[in-house]
Amino acid sequence: MTIVKTEKYLNDLLEKTYDAQRGYANAAEVTKNVQLKRWLAQQGVRRTEFAAVLAGEMKRMNNTPELDGSFTGDMHRGWMNIKVALSLHKDEAVLEECITGEKNAIQEYDKVLGHKDQLAPSIVSILQSQKDEIQSTVNEITSLEDVAHEQHL
Repeated sequence: MTIVKTEKYLNDLLEKTYDAQRGYANAAEVTKNVQLKRWLAQQGVRRTEFAAVLAGEMKRMNNTPELDGSFTGDMHRGWMNIKVALSLHKDEAVLEECITGEKNAIQEYDKVLGHKDQLAPSIVSILQSQKDEIQSTVNEITSLEDVAHEQHL
């Protein structure tokens, strides 16, 4: 992989990470459950930390990191707001959209990690760790979604 491709892949991940951070902040705003609001806000902070690590690695490689999210991320957040506004079970709707976003993030990480033989081992380690944490978050969200669903039965 050329340096240009590495920079593009890392910038794509960085953009998605900003999207996730904003998505969690947005989700925390629309939910009423105080514990869920706190958990969502913590996930947003964690994605901010992911972005800082990725941006730091890019700078270390003399690349220019992205500084903003994507149009697609903006659209997803808009869809989340509409879905939540129309839903009787707002927390479930928020969690469903979080799962969708995180599964998309995992696909992005998989795409980049598919070229790991052309990435520095330190980058591979960081990306694998972040991807694993995102997968763990999907599992947590699924559990939270099950609890939210049971409360509405």
